[in-house]
Amino acid sequence: MRYFMKLSYNGANYHGWQIQPNAITVQEVLQKAFTLILNEEIKIIGAGRTDTGVHAINFYAHFDISEKINDIPRLVHKLNRFLKNDIAIHDIFRVKDDLHSRFSALSRTYEYRIHFQKNPFLHDRSFYVFEKLDFDKMNRAASLLFDYKDFTSFSKTHTDTKTNYCNIMRAEWIDGGEQKIFVIKADRFLRNMVRAITGTLFDVGRGKITENDFAKIIESKKRTEAGVSVPAHALFLTEIKYPGF
Repeated sequence: MRYFMKLSYNGANYHGWQIQPNAITVQEVLQKAFTLILNEEIKIIGAGRTDTGVHAINFYAHFDISEKINDIPRLVHKLNRFLKNDIAIHDIFRVKDDLHSRFSALSRTYEYRIHFQKNPFLHDRSFYVFEKLDFDKMNRAASLLFDYKDFTSFSKTHTDTKTNYCNIMRAEWIDGGEQKIFVIKADRFLRNMVRAITGTLFDVGRGKITENDFAKIIESKKRTEAGVSVPAHALFLTEIKYPGF
């Protein structure tokens, strides 16, 4: 029987989602908790791999279990009491056995958040930017992303992905009060892609490169041509869409 879970986590204390040797990850912590509480070896598959330090407001994962879960609210309560405060399970629900948290996802949305005035309550959840940025230019450059599919220039090298093609559905800077927020939505993302795009858009906003240069960087398919990756602590996975929900 297959179940989906909806959860959120603060990624500050984790080396990303995916299990890896000699590092604490969200997937590892969840698998240990589910295995202990359900008294069955549970393997949890996430909707994607968030990098070290990246947060998730709405994240989905699935697991298979031999018997039906009769009291889901009680299970959610027990898991949340067991887990540390930086991971929260919001819901667990039964799905069809062919629904996959990673491969069935229709889209994912990330937000990168920045602020311009020193704020001790934002420093670990938003990137403090000292200089002025031209957001009109940055949005014009961001709109160029819709013209391309191959985003090798914004991906970590030597990854195990079979293709660097992504379909970007939204990419824009919006006003978030005392913050500016870069919202980007796509059917899939490459490793480090959002942070590399954001860092390159900063170069546009600073006047270091032009919008035409931004397009040439994409066309080059070389990571060395793009800007630096911005820090992970200000990046949030905010939404994942699936067929039917």
